[in-house]
Amino acid sequence: MKDLLTKVLEANNLRTALKSVVRNKGASGVDNLKVSELEPYLKSNWYNLKTKIEKGEYLPKPILGVEIPKKNGSKRLLGIPTVFDRFIQQSINQALQTIFEPEFSVFSYGFRPNRRATDAVLKSQEFINQGYTFIIDIDLRKFFDMVNHDYLMSLIYQKVKDPVLHKLILRFLRAPISLSGVLHKRRQGVPQGSPLSPLLSNIVLNNLDKELERLGLRFVRYADDFSIFVKNKTTAEKVYKYIKLFINRRLHLEVNEDKSSIVRPYKFEFLGYAFVSSFIKGDRGKYQLIVSKSSLKTLKYKIKQITRKTIPASFDERILRLRQLMYGWLNYFKYANIKLKLRDLDSWGRSRLRYCIWHHWKKPNKRMRSFIRLGVKPGISYAWSRSRMGGWAIAQSPMMRTTITLNRLKQRGYISFSEYYHKIQH
Repeated sequence: MKDLLTKVLEANNLRTALKSVVRNKGASGVDNLKVSELEPYLKSNWYNLKTKIEKGEYLPKPILGVEIPKKNGSKRLLGIPTVFDRFIQQSINQALQTIFEPEFSVFSYGFRPNRRATDAVLKSQEFINQGYTFIIDIDLRKFFDMVNHDYLMSLIYQKVKDPVLHKLILRFLRAPISLSGVLHKRRQGVPQGSPLSPLLSNIVLNNLDKELERLGLRFVRYADDFSIFVKNKTTAEKVYKYIKLFINRRLHLEVNEDKSSIVRPYKFEFLGYAFVSSFIKGDRGKYQLIVSKSSLKTLKYKIKQITRKTIPASFDERILRLRQLMYGWLNYFKYANIKLKLRDLDSWGRSRLRYCIWHHWKKPNKRMRSFIRLGVKPGISYAWSRSRMGGWAIAQSPMMRTTITLNRLKQRGYISFSEYYHKIQH
């Protein structure tokens, strides 16, 4: 396509892009323009900005760099373009997607319309249960930081011949990143956090998908996280060796050998899920899905943050936040067999809530009056209100369990993970 920029700047495409940027919200970039200010800004400045874009004179503003802590103690660098640059990138993304999306593999699931991470997990389970139980689990070293710009632009040029749009995309790729007020040049990589990055990453890795398909291999890819499934160890070792060379020589990327290996299903984790042998009669030899240990640990950490007794939140606010967390988490992990783990999690979570209530009562007299209102005899209420037990021990005591009952918690809007899990399973 020779004149894709016209489609990028077409009114309906721009309206869709504006809605997307506003809906996604997000932080301000280096110019401090807020998402809520984008539409008024466009009304005042769009004619001049559009003219610059059409003439190939528009220069994107620097990207604001933000370092986000990772679980392993290292940091991930996110790039936040200005709100206007996000708007233009989203417009380009929508136009490019109509061209590249039909070319992408059916085994590629990340950042694509009508495809979910759980679809990738279920396809992995399907391959494993078909007997492809030697898994080449590959991690790409700093993928988003190492994408080769020349290679990426050559892939785009194969489909899009518009020189002005090419120049604009390359300028977005090479916009300097601002870290602690210091500008750093960029000659490779696509910043995580920009609307264009997911599509560009799929364009880069599409040749990997095509090569795996050419070889007749079963694989699942979600962005830069991908796994290949084969039936025996010898084949796995040959494929692993070949794919490492392909990634290095053809894609100009590197495999992180410290995090890549050939594993069996019981050691395989993918997108938060893990796999275990089924003991159900008729399903022996098959693998079922469970939640990985790290995902459960992250969930418990989030619950702990919401129910931390010292945060300034009302009980109703805590309940609301717990429900929001639960809805999102369980709708993602609903395919996992986690009934028993949820039972333990609920018991622990209710103790955390009771601890918040105990802490909120604060002084002995208020605790005594609260117990009396809950139906406890005055003498017993007096004794418990002056107990020397620690708050966490009190929260787990029979006194709190029989006064702050499950039914009373439900009256305040509490729903257990187990209850909601049962609901979405039926």
